[in-house]
Formats: sequence, C-alpha cells, structure tokens
Amino acid sequence: MPEPPRFIATLDSNSRRTPVRIAFLTRRTSPQVKVADDDVVMTWPNGMFRALVAIELLVIALIWLSVLWDAPLEALADPMQTPNPAKAPWYFLGLQELLHYFPPIVAGVLIPGLVVMALVVVPYFNINVEAEGVWTKNRQMRLRVFVVTLFAMIALLLAFKVYAVLAPTLLIGAAMLAAARPHPNRRFAIWLASKPLSYWIVTWFLITASVLTIIGTFFRGPGWAWVWPWEL
Repeated sequence: MPEPPRFIATLDSNSRRTPVRIAFLTRRTSPQVKVADDDVVMTWPNGMFRALVAIELLVIALIWLSVLWDAPLEALADPMQTPNPAKAPWYFLGLQELLHYFPPIVAGVLIPGLVVMALVVVPYFNINVEAEGVWTKNRQMRLRVFVVTLFAMIALLLAFKVYAVLAPTLLIGAAMLAAARPHPNRRFAIWLASKPLSYWIVTWFLITASVLTIIGTFFRGPGWAWVWPWEL
C-alpha cells in the first residue's frame, strides 16, 4: 500500500517545492499550480563544452588566416620620422576622431566617462528594470523631455561641427519619434515602441562608435585632413 500523502501547512506559492500542502494565501502570495520548466543549460559540462568548442574553432580560424595572409604590419618604428598621420590602433580611432573636434579633456576624459557611466547606470533605471517601452507611460512628459534633450544635443554638435556624431543622433532621434506615434496595425512600429531606453542609448553608442572608427580608419590623411579612401 502506498503511503498516504502528508499535508504541510505553510505559507508558500511554489507548487514544486511543496507539492502537497495546505497553503494559507495572503495578499502577497498567490497559488502557483502550473509551472513550466525554463530552458536552461547547466554550466558543467554542457556550457563549458560549448565554450571549448567555440574557442577551438576560433583558434583554428585564426591559424588559417595567419597562414594564408600576412599581417598588415608596417616598418620598424623610426624616432626620427613620425608617420603622417600617426593613427592609433583601430579600437582607439573613435577617440582620436573625437580629438579632432573637441579639446583633449573633453574628448579623452569627459565624453568617454559620461558614456561609460550611462552604460552602467541607465539599465538600472525603473523604466528598464520593468522592461517597458520608452513611450508606454507618461508619453507626453517623456516626449517633451526627449525633444528638449535632442535639440540640445543637435545644437551642441552643430556648434562644434561634429557631423560624424550628428548623423547617428538624427537617425536614432527620428526612430524614437516614429516609435512615439501610435501605430496599432504595424508590426515594426510596435516592435520599436516596445524598446526600453537602454536599447536606444546602446544603439546610438554602437552606431556612433562605428562611424567614428570608420572615418578615422579610411577617411583621414596627412594632418588628419579629410581624404577619400582611393586618394590615400
């Protein structure tokens, strides 16, 4: 004969932890009967095995690239002859491009510091913790704040003639304004309206960093003057 189930009197809403129970429901708990298992992967060995396979494939690809093509290295550094232009590595060319527009303290300290601070702090805003769209609540107030901020950024970029950053700013601003308009029957507009503030900030940052890096790599010649790639 099977043992009869034992009923446990407890305050709980997890039916998997205490499947047979007498639950006293309060205002802060709710009976959870149907629970679906999440799609998870154990770190060991599944997750570690996938990471090792990815690392091995990357190493093999890098070895084949090094065998087939030589690295684009220049001659040995000569302290008596500085190349013109002296370009930083590609991952610093965005900052070097900003130095063309702003003073060093602004381009090298203030702007990177503010960007890093925004990327760290903004995801913890309540609007992002709840994963809601920017225009889901308080549409009119948020729209006014956004318009004022956007025009202030445009005025600042025009004053310093930073057209490389102005273009992504106008693009993201136009997309956010389009998302603010209600389009109940358009899937793309609904998808845009569902994006939180952190999504827009990170998208603007990635596009701006890519544009600055591309300009510094392919469109800057002697004296950091604008040149076309086929003229280098």
